[in-house]
Amino acid sequence: MNTSEDSYFGKIIILILLAIAAFYGFKTALPPRLFPDQVTSNSNIVMDSMMLEAVSDTTEMAIADTTEVAVRDTLNNNQTEAVDETLDPSIRAQGYNNLKHFYAKLHVLEQDKTGKVRVAYFGDSMNDGDYIVQDVRSEFQDNYGGQGVGFVAITSLSANARGSVSHQHSKTWTTQSFVKVKKPARPFGIDGQVFFAHGEGNWVKYRAQSQRHSTSLFRPTLFYGRSANNQAYVTIQSGKDSIVTKELNPTKLLNTLPVASTTKSLQVNFHKTDSIPIYGFNFDDGQGVHVDNYSMRGNSGLPLSILNVNLMNAFDDVLNYDLVVLHYGANVLGYGTLNYSWYEKNMTKVVENLRACFPNADILIISTADKATKIDGVMQTDPAVVPLANAQKNYARKTGAGFISLYSLMGGEGSMAKWVDEKNLAGKDYTHFNATGSKKVAKLIYDEIGKGFSKYKEEHLNE
Repeated sequence: MNTSEDSYFGKIIILILLAIAAFYGFKTALPPRLFPDQVTSNSNIVMDSMMLEAVSDTTEMAIADTTEVAVRDTLNNNQTEAVDETLDPSIRAQGYNNLKHFYAKLHVLEQDKTGKVRVAYFGDSMNDGDYIVQDVRSEFQDNYGGQGVGFVAITSLSANARGSVSHQHSKTWTTQSFVKVKKPARPFGIDGQVFFAHGEGNWVKYRAQSQRHSTSLFRPTLFYGRSANNQAYVTIQSGKDSIVTKELNPTKLLNTLPVASTTKSLQVNFHKTDSIPIYGFNFDDGQGVHVDNYSMRGNSGLPLSILNVNLMNAFDDVLNYDLVVLHYGANVLGYGTLNYSWYEKNMTKVVENLRACFPNADILIISTADKATKIDGVMQTDPAVVPLANAQKNYARKTGAGFISLYSLMGGEGSMAKWVDEKNLAGKDYTHFNATGSKKVAKLIYDEIGKGFSKYKEEHLNE
């Protein structure tokens, strides 16, 4: 290599070093979240696999979206229905119209004291241990009747912490969850999990607690899936009654087995049930309002897009849902981005899948709560909260869903810091509510649903 070439490459190296130095110089002068050194983490938050993939694929997704839109517009030539950007999907505004089916069923129950209404409440760690959901359930059952805690899984990370029902299980169960696995051995159940009992020693216990409307295990019914196994059976002890044996008949995509009459406690042992997908138990009295908690730690909401439509239709044939609630946010914040268009797009697909899964149900979106982050030494609203809440409102608008801004109901800017430091309603992670705070949030949500119901009745009675 001659002297001129040495000089040329030397200049290139110097330019590269100057560029790197300039980048870091500008980085120190700009907001830190534009160039995060690493994804911020919280020991109380885990992330689902689809969420992680969606974040990492944001750039590729944007390029694909541009191509897809261009091709679609060329082929359809404006045949797609435009979304009215002025429409406010909040149920206290125009969004109550998006819950007409649910409100009509609730109105009949209110007027005639007949019929029943069922709600599927999907959420994340905010609802772990039945937090928020148990108090929403109690509010509805106080006013419209209904007894029972609803659907409960076979195992749960929060089984020991749940106050609405005592839940114990053997450690021998194999669990597959849609926050970790995309292709399960058998389709995921309605809560995004499927359980398998291999060999012997597999059992589950439930005991009713003192929470109002859940003081008994009403009409316990086992839900399980299809298998060629024709040797399986369960042994059941209800309260102090003698042990009863019942065979499983796993011939349908979804099978149900009433295991006992209403009781205070229940233990079910599973025998020779290898290869049979087990989903959980339902406890309800068959009248009034029932609210099922399908929350899961680490769930961003995106895994709901892979629920099997045929199996969900089978669940819906039995449980008959009138409203599906999507309450997410805690696992979506903290990625060093203020652009949530990727989340808006993917959650739009989630709603489309849920409408296929539960065709008679209305959809209600509950936004992220406020979350506080230390900025300049002071706990303030995380900069990502408002952009995420706006994205959630946007996909509610696009999908014809109702919307509740939990962020606004809490008090908006700076509210989480106040809920923690002044009101003692949330934990020191400035993300999750404590028991008292969860009860308050449940009342805020229930009252907001009630405001939409009042608007519905005003319109309905004037027709």
